Amino acid sequence: MTGTEQGCRPGCGACCIAPSISSPIPGMPDGKPAGVRCAQLTEDNLCRLFGDPRRPAVCERFDFDRELCGDHREQALTLIAALETASGT
Repeated sequence: MTGTEQGCRPGCGACCIAPSISSPIPGMPDGKPAGVRCAQLTEDNLCRLFGDPRRPAVCERFDFDRELCGDHREQALTLIAALETASGT
C-alpha cells in the first residue's frame, strides 16, 4: 500500500485513497469513505502505519496487483474506485 511493499509504486497511495475502510484507523475512528485520503497517508503518499500493529487488517492484506493497480497512480485510483463501486460498499 505504501510503496514499500513488494511491487508497489513508491508514493502511489491509491489504495489509501480510493477504497472505503470500515475498520478504525488512528485519526479516523469510524474508518474512511471511498475517495478520502487516509489520515495516516503522508504528503508523499506513504503510510505512517506500515509495519505498525495499529494498521487495519484490510490494509495489511492489500497487495500490489498489476491488474488492479495498472501502470501508474492515476490508473490505480480509477481501477480501485471502479472495484469499490462494483462491490457496492
